[in-house]
Amino acid sequence: MVERVTVTDEALKLIETLKETHGDLMFHQSGGCCDGSSPMCYPRGEFRTGDSDVLLGEIGDTPFYMARDQYEYWKHTQIIVDAIDGRGGMFSLEGPEGKRFLTRSRVFTEEERAELAK
Repeated sequence: MVERVTVTDEALKLIETLKETHGDLMFHQSGGCCDGSSPMCYPRGEFRTGDSDVLLGEIGDTPFYMARDQYEYWKHTQIIVDAIDGRGGMFSLEGPEGKRFLTRSRVFTEEERAELAK
């Protein structure tokens, strides 16, 4: 099964660390610059999603949403959530950890696109 969003081992470790402190989490990635171009991690339910958001899947039992207009640009790619050293977004939970989530991506193959279209 093709997944629209996946996670690296480093990001999964960070998710588990954040869950120990904050409980269930959620991710949202909007468009734009600065914090909006990074996946933002929130306590689950703190960020309200709506018709303008798309649920891409779950990483580490954590839902990952993307703004619908941003998704239109990214729908041909698999989102790979990674964690690297550095400061996260101002409102994202990982900031105090000295780590930040980072979106990487790869273009789906023709076979994967066909599977996703089913």
